[in-house]
Amino acid sequence: MRVNEFQAVLLWLTRDEKRMELYKERLHFKDEHTLTGHSGKVLAARFMGDTSMVVTGSHDRTLKIWDLRSRAYVQSSISTKFAGSSCNDLVTIDGVQILSGHFDKKIRFWDQRSESSHNEILLQGKVTSLDLSRDRNYLLACVRDDSLVTIDLRMNQKICNSFTDDEFHVGCDWNRAAFSSSGEYVSVGSSDGTVFIFNTTTSVVEQRLKEHSSAVIAVAWHPSDYALASCDKTKRVVIWTDGGYN
Repeated sequence: MRVNEFQAVLLWLTRDEKRMELYKERLHFKDEHTLTGHSGKVLAARFMGDTSMVVTGSHDRTLKIWDLRSRAYVQSSISTKFAGSSCNDLVTIDGVQILSGHFDKKIRFWDQRSESSHNEILLQGKVTSLDLSRDRNYLLACVRDDSLVTIDLRMNQKICNSFTDDEFHVGCDWNRAAFSSSGEYVSVGSSDGTVFIFNTTTSVVEQRLKEHSSAVIAVAWHPSDYALASCDKTKRVVIWTDGGYN
């Protein structure tokens, strides 16, 4: 699920996971769009700058760009990106650039207007998630080799930092890591239920949060960094604040 911060619109991956539904927040949720076209599970979805265009990544090894005004994917040679590998996550920059993380250990860089990717970075394991720093200068990738890496998007898209710990182990192929809003920290869940918070300057573990009893598969920060949410495989969500957890 993804939320557009300006117009409170939700992207929701459906139960069968081969189509995407768009909801708009009113008094009650109402199904605005159901988009079909992928032949495999839809694993990621992001708005392309505004709420009229969406890009999705799928297990069918493609990315698709959707025009929500016509409720279909754009019928052109560049609207479907053939990545050649299952897409586990993606992010967008300025409504033009698409960055996608894949099962074949690669991060691919796309221009919305081009048919093929213009750059690739090969990592040491399957890419389970991607996240952008608020200033859009850094990309965070969670990797199946039990590491996080940050990539400087200003410096020829080079890896600039790596975060590891002997006790940190990625629990699934879709494990989601996240930048804090300030960019000072990155957080990620581990297979043993621990939530790790790393300092982005020193690369050391600042905190280990222990409350979950199963693998933590997703984390998300409050926009002001006041709180951190974590979700495990049993669908239990914990909200962490300076005063503890709920």
